[in-house]
Amino acid sequence: FAPIFVPLLMRLGVAPEAVLAAYRVADSPLNAISPMNAYFALIVSFAARYQKDAGVGTVIALMLPHVAALFLIWPLLFVAWHLLGLPWGF
Repeated sequence: FAPIFVPLLMRLGVAPEAVLAAYRVADSPLNAISPMNAYFALIVSFAARYQKDAGVGTVIALMLPHVAALFLIWPLLFVAWHLLGLPWGF
C-alpha cells in the first residue's frame, strides 16, 4: 500500500511518516488474531498444552479484549501525538 498511498497523500500535504503511522495503527490490532500471524500456530499449540480442547477459536476469543483495547488506545495515541505536534520520525 505504501507505494500508492504515500505519494498520493504527500500531494495532499500529509507527511509520509504520518501515513505510515496511521497504517500501523489501523493494521496492528488485527495482527493479534490473524491466522496469518507467523506466531499464531505457536500460540495455539501453547494454549493446547494448558487446555486440551483449546484451538484457533479459543485463542481468538481470548485475544478479542486485547484487540478491542488496541482499537481504542492506538487511535487515541495517534491523535494525541498529532495534536501535541511531536515529530513522526527522525
